[in-house]
Amino acid sequence: MECVGAANDPLIAREMIRELNPDVITLDIEMPKMDGIDFLSRLMRLRPMPVVMISTLTERGAEVTLRALELGAVDFVAKPRMGIADGISELAGQIVEKVRIAASAHIRRVTQPSQGVSGLPTNSHMGERTPAPAAIGRLSTEKLICIGASTGGTEAIKEVLLRMPADSPAIAITQHMPPGFTASFAARLNSLCRIEVGEAVNGARMLPGHAYIAPGGKQFRVDKSGANYVCVVEDGELVNRHRPSVEVLFKSAAHVVGRNAFGIMLTGMGNDGAKAMREMKDAGSYNYVQDEASCIVFGMPREAILHGAADEVLPLLDIAGALLSRLGSTSDRYRV
Repeated sequence: MECVGAANDPLIAREMIRELNPDVITLDIEMPKMDGIDFLSRLMRLRPMPVVMISTLTERGAEVTLRALELGAVDFVAKPRMGIADGISELAGQIVEKVRIAASAHIRRVTQPSQGVSGLPTNSHMGERTPAPAAIGRLSTEKLICIGASTGGTEAIKEVLLRMPADSPAIAITQHMPPGFTASFAARLNSLCRIEVGEAVNGARMLPGHAYIAPGGKQFRVDKSGANYVCVVEDGELVNRHRPSVEVLFKSAAHVVGRNAFGIMLTGMGNDGAKAMREMKDAGSYNYVQDEASCIVFGMPREAILHGAADEVLPLLDIAGALLSRLGSTSDRYRV
C-alpha cells in the first residue's frame, strides 16, 4: 500500500485525484471550504471511486456518516474527539484494514438515494404505523427473520426493510457497527420503513412488524420466553473479531427458532455468520444470500455459499420479494 498524496483542502484534493488517480481515498467529514459530504456527493456523481470516511464518535458524526454511506462511501472509521493520540495505533490499524477492503469493493454510481420503494409509502407519510389491535391478534409470532451484514450493509439492509409490510414477522439484525452509530442507523430506518425499527433492548419481546438492530459493542441473540421470542443483549466476548457478531445471532436462531427462521446474509467482508447460517439451514430454516454482482463486498455471502448455507442466491433488490412470496405461500397477508 502506498500513500500517493494528502490534502487538507477539498479543492486541492480534487486536482490531486485527477492527477494521481488513486485506488482509494480517505475523506474527513470536517474540512475547510467544503465539508466531506458535499465533496463526496460530487465525487460519486462525477468520478465514482472507493472512499473510506473518517468520522467522529458523536451523534452528529453518526448521522453524517450514515449519509456518507448512503451516498456511496464503502465504510468509515470512527475517531474519538478526545485522546486520539492514545488510540492512534488502533485507529491506524482500522484505516489500513478498511482501505484494503475498499480497494476491492464494487463501486456504483449513485444518483439519488432511495427514499422508499415505488408504490410503497414510507413512515413519514403514514402517520400511525402500528396495526390495529384486531390485526395484531391474527398475526403469528412464530416466524422470525434474521439478517447479517457488514461492509456495505447499511444500504443493503435499508433496501430489504423498505420492502417489508407493516405486518411482517419480527426481524433481528446484526450489522457490524461501533457503539454510538447503531441508534442513528435505527432511527433513520424507522423514518423510512413501514415497520418499526429500533435498537434491540435486553428482554424485549420481539413483535411482528418490528425490526431489532444489535447495539454497537454488544452481542445480540434471540431466546424464547414461553411462546414468545425475546431479545438478549449482553456484553459477551468478541466472536470472529466482532461485537456484535452475526455468528451469535444466527447460532441462536438455529437453536431457538429452527424451521420457523428465515436467514438473510448480505454484503460484508470476512466469514462472520457463515457456519452459523449453515446451522440454521440444518435446523430447518430457509436462507437467502445476496449475489456477488449486487454486493459491495462479497466476502460473507461467498463464505455462506461455500458452507452450503444458501437456499437461494439473489440480487439484493429481489430478496425481500422472494421472502414475502415464500411467506405468502402459507398466508395471503404476505403476497406481493
